[in-house]
Amino acid sequence: MAPPPSPPRNLRRLLLLLLVAAAAAAGEEEEFTEELLLRPLPDRKALAHFHFRTSAPLSAAAGRHHHVFPKAIAQLVQQFHISDLELSFTQGRWNYEQWGGYDPMSTNYAKPPGVELWAAFDLPLGEIDATWKNLTHTLSGLFCASINFLESSTAFSAPRWGFKLNEGNLRYGALPREAVCTENLTPWLKLLPCRDKAGIASLLFRPSIYKGYYHSQKLKLTSSQSFGIVIDQTLTVVLQPDTFRGKQLHSTDGQLQPSWSMKDLFHRKLSGKCLVSKSSRVFLEIEKDVVDKIGKSGTEASWTNELFVLSTAPDRMLKELNNMDAQSSLYEYDVTKYNNDKPLDVGITWKLPLIWSCTPAPYHANRFLMGSGNERGSIALSFRSTNLHNQLFGSSDDCSIKAVVFQVVPWYVRVYYHSLQIFIDGNSKAISDVVDKIHVTPSEDKLLPGSLEMLLRLPCGMQAATLSLDFDKGFLHIDEYPPDANQGFDIPSALVTFPEFNSSRSYPETDTLLVSPLLQTFKEDSVVKSYTEVLLVPLTTPDFSMPYNVITFTCTVLALYFGSLLNALRRRIGEEERELKKAAAKRGLIPLLIAKLRGKVGPPPQGSSPTSLVSTKLLLKVVFVAVVAITFHYLSNS
Repeated sequence: MAPPPSPPRNLRRLLLLLLVAAAAAAGEEEEFTEELLLRPLPDRKALAHFHFRTSAPLSAAAGRHHHVFPKAIAQLVQQFHISDLELSFTQGRWNYEQWGGYDPMSTNYAKPPGVELWAAFDLPLGEIDATWKNLTHTLSGLFCASINFLESSTAFSAPRWGFKLNEGNLRYGALPREAVCTENLTPWLKLLPCRDKAGIASLLFRPSIYKGYYHSQKLKLTSSQSFGIVIDQTLTVVLQPDTFRGKQLHSTDGQLQPSWSMKDLFHRKLSGKCLVSKSSRVFLEIEKDVVDKIGKSGTEASWTNELFVLSTAPDRMLKELNNMDAQSSLYEYDVTKYNNDKPLDVGITWKLPLIWSCTPAPYHANRFLMGSGNERGSIALSFRSTNLHNQLFGSSDDCSIKAVVFQVVPWYVRVYYHSLQIFIDGNSKAISDVVDKIHVTPSEDKLLPGSLEMLLRLPCGMQAATLSLDFDKGFLHIDEYPPDANQGFDIPSALVTFPEFNSSRSYPETDTLLVSPLLQTFKEDSVVKSYTEVLLVPLTTPDFSMPYNVITFTCTVLALYFGSLLNALRRRIGEEERELKKAAAKRGLIPLLIAKLRGKVGPPPQGSSPTSLVSTKLLLKVVFVAVVAITFHYLSNS
């Protein structure tokens, strides 16, 4: 039998070109990945961090049609020429002392309460403010929030270097009082290809998410000609595990950490991945302090050891790449191996009592108000040393630590920046000895908020420092007060960054084709930063019910007065007397006839005149109303 004829050479070339074109197109396809990080915390709580990344090539071939990438975000980038954007909705405050302040999680995903929005535009400087206002309205409708309140020039600022280095194209705004609820989470989930119907997002059970101690959902957008458009959607929650489980025991030496699993945290198990996701993974991270205690016990940090045991054997275990003795461990689970018949339920059960701590930031920053009354006060920012520099660089009292403070205050809080005072360990210091660089944008009434950017140089041997600024409280128009003005007015959180300290965690990547976006984020050097508390400033508020009360009482008195007066003036007295006499005559005719029949006729009975009684009552009523009106007029004027 003769062999089949070989295809022509031109056909081979055509097939080769088609394969190359398909490979090139595959390299520019839209991608979606989903990941979940679980971590036990020292204060008997559990951290869950959801990370979703969606990317699309920024090319003319993509056009306006997308398969995985959300079309609304693509239109947002094209319409407003956005290069970077970050929007966060946060409920609660990150506990830097218990949950850590020197790791990628706290540096990148710990956000201030309420709504925080910043965006960098690829536009001329003269068009940025107008574009920012249009962007706030668009995001407000997209996420069902009051982000449009940031449209006003009194609500946003243009930081130079205190928040993030920029060329004047960055705008920043915050709404500390904005409430976070499921109305904000639902549109956030709609940006995902599978929403919350499949994959890791199916674990987002609303009652479990919103009963936590901390909840922050974030949308970060990056656009460039080389990488295209990348969206990172993250949701960070701190939950309290159920401590009333039957397996929870208490030893005589101390209290065990609560044992938990995904079923206990979210009331659901993971039944598989989102079908369009390129990779789907679950990580369980153990802090380096715990790993160090496991090593001292003589065992390795495997998924079962002397201190704890995992409910499911991991697919692989990763150790942090660093030069220090203690290294954190990461246990990885591939969600593609699980389905409805075999769901994934990652959990940890503790065997022995254990106390550990997370690595803190160089200083714990706190902010509070001083003074009393409705006229003036002071804003104080305090730093408490954690002696982190001794662990990293050794003990030395000659060194110094840099700290950058960025603070935005509303226009009705009139800050006197010349009143800055600095105290280190209780001793007053000259400003030139501590402040290396400062930039102040004074506020303008009803036009601009005030902003302060300050570079501090704090001595390493310092244990505590306090900065204070005096301010006066302004007066607002009655239309400018919010509905709950008696509660007070919020000052957004201050941002404190430590430019000399970078946090990162590097884990080995064994699969170069399926790179983890979450581990890539951990590997990047991020400047350590902390957000302070939101301040609540009481201002003088008018009695909003006073106009209603005055109008109601005045109208009532005037109605009584003029009603009685007109009734007295329009009454026809003569006609009433004739009618009364006729009625009296009619009533007296029958008794007169009866008396004549009986032979007893006497004089008619005489009584008081009805006309005089009516006139007396009317006169007294008019006098009473007049006295009440005069008294009220006198009291209101006094």
